[in-house]
Amino acid sequence: MSLADSTIIMSGGSRGIGEAIAVKAARDGANVALLAKTTEPHPKLPGTIYTAAAAIEEAGGHALPIVGDIRDDDFAAAAVEQTAAQFGGIDVVVNNASAINLTNTDELPMKAYDLMNDINCRGSFLLAKLSIPWLRQSTRNPHILTLSPPISTDPKWFGRHTGYTIAKFGMSLVTLGLSEELREDGIAANSLWPRTAIDTAAVRNVVGSGLESHSRTPEIMADAAYEILTRPARECTGNFYIDDDVLEEAGVTDFSVYLNGGEEKDLALDFWVEPKGPHNPDLRLH
Repeated sequence: MSLADSTIIMSGGSRGIGEAIAVKAARDGANVALLAKTTEPHPKLPGTIYTAAAAIEEAGGHALPIVGDIRDDDFAAAAVEQTAAQFGGIDVVVNNASAINLTNTDELPMKAYDLMNDINCRGSFLLAKLSIPWLRQSTRNPHILTLSPPISTDPKWFGRHTGYTIAKFGMSLVTLGLSEELREDGIAANSLWPRTAIDTAAVRNVVGSGLESHSRTPEIMADAAYEILTRPARECTGNFYIDDDVLEEAGVTDFSVYLNGGEEKDLALDFWVEPKGPHNPDLRLH
């Protein structure tokens, strides 16, 4: 199964993991609509919706850059209709847009808390909600893929950054609910999360520099997303996938291609995941 002629609508995607997923799909000849705000390069966050669209076209896909804010109901509704009109429907939703703030609760401004929840949880719910009528009409293996972690009630995850954890687990609850709600429609809803830190400008901007050699490249998430989106929707729903687990299931044995200059044993674990193999449990994002 491939993504040839499938239409993907993605929140975010100007850079990093979202762009990597879009370009991977484009190599099959997919149509990709990007919903993002960035039209001009940021000093600390290179890449815009237009550079990502150009990369999609160069990879063999068809890009539709739609500039706007996923928090805006009217914008999101218009973007969904524009995508469906341009490409004849919608087959895949990728909830990629996310805001992060790791500030402790007593110091976290409510404006920042609201931003995270409005983009992460509400934005994911909104884009999926608006796309469901089109996904029900799809004959091309309809999927909703949300970039969010496995849900855990272990207090250690909440104690480190309660506000951000609530916002990301909210995205995961969207997956949990939609997978059951849409099961009879044959629409898959799954989440995907990286085992380790991923080297993106956004992560470097929040966590700081020096993490590059302790990270994998965004391509591991792109390859894992592709593997999920090409699985039969009726047989693949309600899962909280970790990127390297997905690829291991697909037969990948050499993960060195995703290293970013370091070694496997030096990789920093991402938030909300447990170590596996040679990973040092004490080396993780905080």
